[in-house]
Amino acid sequence: MAKRTIRDAAASLFPTSATGSATALLEPPPAPAEPPPAPSSRPAPSVRRARGANPSPSIHHTAIQPDDHGSNRQAELFYLQKQIQLQTQMVFILEDQTRIQGVVEWYDRHSIKVRGKSRVLIYKSAIKYLYKAGELGSNSD
Repeated sequence: MAKRTIRDAAASLFPTSATGSATALLEPPPAPAEPPPAPSSRPAPSVRRARGANPSPSIHHTAIQPDDHGSNRQAELFYLQKQIQLQTQMVFILEDQTRIQGVVEWYDRHSIKVRGKSRVLIYKSAIKYLYKAGELGSNSD
């Protein structure tokens, strides 16, 4: 009994193809072409270099830009902390001319909580100016 090769077995099991070879059926199908890359919202690297902008190694994803005035920030924090400790009555004049009077309970980077007739959370960006209740504007209202 003679040894049968895969080619002989394929020839006996499968009819010949148009090229006359049964082995064409044993070859794996060609790999599908890669799909085109998904569109990106970022410009191509060549575009960035053409503009002269070098991408920075660290990218910050913050909603609010960091303050450039570190000394002013420290002065603000010191002033607010002192008013909290002394329980000083403060008057806040907002951008829309609303007047809020009360004691500062706490603060963070973007807001101040004031306890007066009611408790109010004020965004710092909405404050036009503030002063101690007995200093300025005591003759008004």
